Amino acid sequence: MIEQPAYTGFGFSDEEWGLLVGLPQSVLAAASAAESDGTRRTMAENAAGLETIAAGRESASPLVAAVAGEVVSRVGDPEAGEELPVIEAADPQAMIDDVLGRARQAATLLAAKLDEGAAGAYKHWLVEIAEQVVSAASTGGLLGLGGDVVSDSERRFRDRLAHVLND
Repeated sequence: MIEQPAYTGFGFSDEEWGLLVGLPQSVLAAASAAESDGTRRTMAENAAGLETIAAGRESASPLVAAVAGEVVSRVGDPEAGEELPVIEAADPQAMIDDVLGRARQAATLLAAKLDEGAAGAYKHWLVEIAEQVVSAASTGGLLGLGGDVVSDSERRFRDRLAHVLND
């Protein structure tokens, strides 16, 4: 007997599942790219985002738990000391716009296929990933002292994401 992929139990196609699984890491990358912070701060943001993604495996939402499990299996488990590479976006604004567009597609997909609670849990998790990333390292200041915990551009990305997702 051939085992069905996990996403079929949720009623998603392979392409739809790819959108939902790719979005958490894309949100992490876009939230980090919203403000150019330097390598050390970007590493802290990546770690915070990956930890939030991994924590989704313990979610009461079966969808969030399944997506988080798949993401961690693809990119690595922070509990095992694995880290994401630091990637500098060539065009951060284009990356942000792309992620927001895919988030809008995901919100439409979720509304069509799931009840409000299941859809809301996934969307809230994405906003939480963005929140953890933008809060992970202060911006500005001198020698790591002072600065803003969340810059205007980071806040703008997080707020736009929440608006697109209606979270």
